[in-house]
Amino acid sequence: MSEFSILQSQSFELPPWAKQSINLADPRLGAKAIDSSDDFFAPKERMLNPDPAIFAIGKYDEHGKWMDGWESRRRRIPGNDWCVIQLAVPGKIQGVHIDTSFFTGNFPTSASLDGCLVGSDPNQPESWISLLDQQALQGDSHQFFQIPESKDHLEIAYLRLNIFPDGGIARLQVFGKPAGLNITDENGLLELTSALNGAYGVAWNDAHFGVVSNILLPGRGINMGEGWETRRRRDPGNDWCVIALATCARPIRCELDTAHFKGNYPDRFSLQGANLHGKNLSVVDQSEQWEFLLPEQKLSMDHQHFYQNELLNTGPISHVRLNLYPDGGVSRLRLWGKIDQK
Repeated sequence: MSEFSILQSQSFELPPWAKQSINLADPRLGAKAIDSSDDFFAPKERMLNPDPAIFAIGKYDEHGKWMDGWESRRRRIPGNDWCVIQLAVPGKIQGVHIDTSFFTGNFPTSASLDGCLVGSDPNQPESWISLLDQQALQGDSHQFFQIPESKDHLEIAYLRLNIFPDGGIARLQVFGKPAGLNITDENGLLELTSALNGAYGVAWNDAHFGVVSNILLPGRGINMGEGWETRRRRDPGNDWCVIALATCARPIRCELDTAHFKGNYPDRFSLQGANLHGKNLSVVDQSEQWEFLLPEQKLSMDHQHFYQNELLNTGPISHVRLNLYPDGGVSRLRLWGKIDQK
């Protein structure tokens, strides 16, 4: 698309409930758009793209204007359009982000959400329950809707986005807490920093070039965009983030991967940990005082760094603080450990 002028959707601020969740509709975690009533103008799969929506000025395909999202044709019969998403893992949904960026005269007037519980057959109409009543939508906007408290405890495996009556959605993000997969290594150690196991980013001082949740994704990053990267630091101190682990456990092994980060990787990093079970999470403000799990370690560009004997015995921890010295980007942080049986 280099021959076209490209516009990118505006940045947005996540609400608190989304910041403490992961996007269960992220295809990098395994989510799929599996069915829809219609996707004539733009395929349903495009709606789950984790990258910001774009607008290619002057770009057309065989069906009309190329749009970055899911778009159905103009509806000429009663009813409404819909799309079914298989979530990456079943989870308790906190809310959704419905993005209509660049859809101006072709956005739906409203939308609602239905869910299919774990163990239910999504092909049976009676399996679907309402999660969010019909909500009005605006064009070219980032809109966040929180699931009612009476339903945010349900474990949902499939989600159905209903749009009324037709139109286009640029992006759909489904924020929730996964019912962990308990991904382990060959020695039976649980991957504590896996988003699929339930880990999520709690707090950070900067995420200018890449969000913290990226470092919790499976596999190695395909480029720098799949990592957490801060801006160039111009004052004293260092950058940091706090991760809520999948469960309270004693870390045994660690990996810090700087894949694709070459002229912008941190010089060093360290890890601190704390057991916040039953405590108010506002204590992350004092995370710089937590006990060190791994003292400062020198880093190399575009490299997987492994640590085991270097880890200090802090006992079971529920949260970890990753410090970058002084700034830069990392692709993945992995901690494996033994679950606290107490």
